[in-house]
Formats: sequence, C-alpha cells, structure tokens
Amino acid sequence: MAKERKSFPLRLDPNIHRALEQWANDEFRSVNSHIEYLLREALSKAGRLKPPRKDDDGT
Repeated sequence: MAKERKSFPLRLDPNIHRALEQWANDEFRSVNSHIEYLLREALSKAGRLKPPRKDDDGT
C-alpha cells in the first residue's frame, strides 16, 4: 500500500522558487520532492522527526 501524502498550497517568492528549481534539477529531483527532502533533513537535524521504524518499509 502506498504512503498517504498530505497536499497543501505553498506560496513562494519567485526568486526562492527559481533557486529551488535549479537546485532540484541539479539533484535530479522535482521541486516538490526536493522541498520534502530539505524539510526532512532540517527536521532530522533539529531532532523533530522520529526515524522510520524498521517495519515501515511498506511490506
């Protein structure tokens, strides 16, 4: 079963979006997935994201 995703509108300054778009392209990601990656990294570093459980691998 696929993971459920929460969607919501996000308004960004056009300069920020352009920078994110270029960065995402450099990393072979979509802007959306790159934003999620950056948020996950920041949350992990801040100790605000629990590590995934071993049985959360989708099996």
